[in-house]
Amino acid sequence: MDRTTWIGDRFVSTRGRDVLADLTRIGARLGASEGERAGHERLREEFEALGLRDVSLEEFPLTEWRRGTSSVELTGGWDDDLDCIALPGSPADTVTGEVVHLGYGLPEDFAAADLEGKIAVARSDVPDYHDRWLHRREKYFRAVENGAAAFVFQNHVEGCLPPTGSVGGGTDVVGPLPAVGVSRETGDLLRRYAAGAGGEDATATVSVDVDVGEGTSQNVTGVLGPDTGEEVLVCAHVDGHDISEGALDNASGVATLVEIAAALADLEADLETAVRFVGFGAEELGLNGSQHYADAHDLSAVKAVVNCDGAGRARDAAVVTNGFDDLGAAAAETAAAFDRPFAAVPRISNHSDHWPFVWRGIPGVQVRSETGDGRGFGHTFADTFDKTDSRAIRTHGVLVAEYVRRLAEGDRSIARRAPESIRDELVAEEQDVSMRVAGEWPFDD
Repeated sequence: MDRTTWIGDRFVSTRGRDVLADLTRIGARLGASEGERAGHERLREEFEALGLRDVSLEEFPLTEWRRGTSSVELTGGWDDDLDCIALPGSPADTVTGEVVHLGYGLPEDFAAADLEGKIAVARSDVPDYHDRWLHRREKYFRAVENGAAAFVFQNHVEGCLPPTGSVGGGTDVVGPLPAVGVSRETGDLLRRYAAGAGGEDATATVSVDVDVGEGTSQNVTGVLGPDTGEEVLVCAHVDGHDISEGALDNASGVATLVEIAAALADLEADLETAVRFVGFGAEELGLNGSQHYADAHDLSAVKAVVNCDGAGRARDAAVVTNGFDDLGAAAAETAAAFDRPFAAVPRISNHSDHWPFVWRGIPGVQVRSETGDGRGFGHTFADTFDKTDSRAIRTHGVLVAEYVRRLAEGDRSIARRAPESIRDELVAEEQDVSMRVAGEWPFDD
């Protein structure tokens, strides 16, 4: 098929948009839930309709976390019941203690505070002057290490939207400390309360009711192209948080994955290396699907990993290359061929499904949309279908399909990195600090 025809077909395609609509109609798709299983089944059907071969679902065990009710009740000078949501992985518990607002929740904020038996509150952002990003789980586990009785995670974005996000990691879905998310506005109220506006007694009761049991998640896979000794792996996570439709995070990424698969199905005769498509499960609970895949399969044949987490949300696309120069060069070629933004960002990112491959030295990128700082509507009730952008999904589908086609060229060499070099880079950038605190450091030092 000539170039003009396949590009034109993608720009009038509704395939990705149709899958996006169906995933958002399913709604909550947290790992190990019925909604997640329905999402994987929908993607399996699409893979088969596109003519991918060896389409299969691969299950793996995963703790199922199901939310009940949660509350933050001010029990001191003020008498208020505040809106909140439990963070996935929070255990069931009810604790009462003094409220301590840590502001941004920087390491020095935790070090300076007496948190023993108290309720720690921290914002979801970091200030411009701080030298590195602090992930939610770092702040949570710093609260654990300093003896807090509960953790409250405050959204820094205005709009009365409490944030969600897991506090466990990997197979340890459930964390040790009850944790809830509150809106920026509620968090500011807690800040004033803790500072004495409610009187001398700034106590509160945090209550979380959840149900935890044995369950399973799954990955769905299918293949295009020749049966070669190498393969390019293209992926997106199907799961989403249970408080919303997960339209941006990550149904839009799955829709982009579908458009890439549709494009390469049309171009299959031109592929020189096999391309394997994977819809991962349980990313939001700690990269469980991708970790399971990396542990269960021989990765020696994986030439590169292209992870569509954040793709299709907004017009301009970028790839985080994790320091793999050959992947950055292919992105620059793609951008030049289409005269479209497709920036290569060389930094290492360890918070999505490329990471279980990258830390092993396997070349991997995360394709994302340029949306500015923060998650925007992601991880909130407002992550809904009306926020999505079909133009971005189609555009990213074309760009990434061409990018993958270039990576699949038989004579294109893509160098791996020594895991030690990745480890040393993380240490030099102090990214290892957050990972060690959260128990996510994969290297044997």
